[in-house]
Amino acid sequence: MSVWVSLDMTVAEGGYEALEPFLEAKLPAVRGFDGALSVTVHYERQTQKLLILEEWKSRDHHAAYIDSIMKNGVMSELVAFMTGPPNVAYLQRMPI
Repeated sequence: MSVWVSLDMTVAEGGYEALEPFLEAKLPAVRGFDGALSVTVHYERQTQKLLILEEWKSRDHHAAYIDSIMKNGVMSELVAFMTGPPNVAYLQRMPI
């Protein structure tokens, strides 16, 4: 069964204009990473809330991806656009 991952963040004041091209450049690599099934980005300008929803084949696949972006600096680059680190949640789809 796949796992859903949500990353809930607040974009720093004035940061979205630079964040958007960063995400456009980086999202193809996320979507192409082994085990990635889907990635969507949701943003609310008024509150500056950013929500990234990802579906992965397994939590281990996601852990390998996080390890990779921690090592190559992409996570640090992403967090630099935010007011703090993301709140991460792992969720299972309910068969109801």
